[in-house]
Amino acid sequence: MQDHSHWTTAIPHRQIRASYDEATIRVYQAYSDVIAEAALANGTFTSPPFKMERMTWIKPSFLWMMYRAGWGFKDVGQKRILAIDISRSGFEWALEHGCLSHADASISKNEWTKKKEASPVRIQWDPERDLLLQPQLHRAIQIGLGKEAVELYVQKWITRIEDVTPLAHAIHGLLIQQKLEEAGHLLPKEKPYSSAFHQS
Repeated sequence: MQDHSHWTTAIPHRQIRASYDEATIRVYQAYSDVIAEAALANGTFTSPPFKMERMTWIKPSFLWMMYRAGWGFKDVGQKRILAIDISRSGFEWALEHGCLSHADASISKNEWTKKKEASPVRIQWDPERDLLLQPQLHRAIQIGLGKEAVELYVQKWITRIEDVTPLAHAIHGLLIQQKLEEAGHLLPKEKPYSSAFHQS
């Protein structure tokens, strides 16, 4: 099983963790069959059925995606789990143009409102999940793409889309059998994301 024991003490409250290489970073989304099949056939999302006018949320954390979609069993609109490899330059553009979904102590309400109205990207930090989908003390990032960010995502950033629904179902099946160690071995390897931009 993947050793996550160091997370409880070593992981900062907010830290981007992901599967990535020098050129791309992997994010996850969950969709209906019709959107997933079109995306897999075309190598990117196509409208219709994908709605370009809606904010679309990408998640680098596999386990947070599993929590959100219930391992692909939560509802028909999230039954297909897609792993999307996007360019790191695109990912960092999103971070640089992002605004927190909710104002926090680092910014005044007025400043936040102005920044939110001008920003095509939302940044949200939610409790990371463990293998049993229980909330952790540290946070996982979600990135909401709207306006021109959606167009860039669909037209320029995406390099590959893979259906990882079978992987999600396989891990879930092992968990049902209480084979936690085997399930943990199947988890995608994620590591702290280092970049020129640091989202604190």
